[in-house]
Amino acid sequence: MTTRDDILAQALALPPADQAFLADMLEQQISAGHFSSSEIGEIWSNEINRRIAAYDQGETATVDFDKSLEHLKRAVAEHRHRQATP
Repeated sequence: MTTRDDILAQALALPPADQAFLADMLEQQISAGHFSSSEIGEIWSNEINRRIAAYDQGETATVDFDKSLEHLKRAVAEHRHRQATP
């Protein structure tokens, strides 16, 4: 069985043009009503477009998934620690 991690790894291995195509297809599917409201779908669609444009214009760069995940785990652990400390 293919996991979402497998799918993500395959998607990230694609050439940039294919990644953009895949992102566009996913965005279209998501904005087609899979959010709790059409307003949220539109907001996400706009955000996706903003991020793609920023990347295309060299204003942002990609982040390694594993490094990003580790950063997120650390941030969550720090947040939980602060919440637990009176």
